[in-house]
Amino acid sequence: MPQLHLYVSDELATEVEKRARKHGLSVSRYLAEVVRRDIVTEWPEDFFDTIVAGWVGEPLERTPQGEQETRQDF
Repeated sequence: MPQLHLYVSDELATEVEKRARKHGLSVSRYLAEVVRRDIVTEWPEDFFDTIVAGWVGEPLERTPQGEQETRQDF
């Protein structure tokens, strides 16, 4: 597996270590998860169940959108 190296301030390194500990992860694993979350291009597997189906309240309704306008060709 490739390794990436980066330089950060002491303050940022301390914060990363604190957050990794909070999540019970090594710094390396924590940073890999942060990068994965930022890079991923697909919806999380449970997104529609937890977010969309998790709606609490009145059912959402789409209001009428009107007629589509016809434009002149160039």
